[in-house]
Amino acid sequence: MSVVSMLLIAITILFLIGNLYYFFSSKSYKQSYFCPTLFYKLFFVLVGITFGFAFLYYFLSFHEPVLLINDPTGEIAEQTFLDFLYFSGVTMLSIGYGDLVPVGSARFFSIIQASLGLLLPAAYFMKGFSAAAQSEETS
Repeated sequence: MSVVSMLLIAITILFLIGNLYYFFSSKSYKQSYFCPTLFYKLFFVLVGITFGFAFLYYFLSFHEPVLLINDPTGEIAEQTFLDFLYFSGVTMLSIGYGDLVPVGSARFFSIIQASLGLLLPAAYFMKGFSAAAQSEETS
């Protein structure tokens, strides 16, 4: 590895650490509202939905191919539950590595799942912000 690339990596790491320090030392963060119950509820709902969609993809695979490998050959991916769980997790977290591509009816369900993966955490933060605003009004 060249000296220039190591220097750029070091600068990037320092930049990331600086941003994290700024975020956690911000006064507005210290006054924020965090509800562990709501957080655990969101976590378990996301995990449940991820497993639920993995089962859905698995059951759909009994009737038609559900996932293809994203390469020029376009081969059908292994139709194992763990592969469907991996795809479901990647879709739920909106990571979308692109190594597996849904086909057939799985395309529709993957869009629904990705939407839930974005909307549920957004609803959690909206709930947290509204609770913080209400606690400030009563103070």
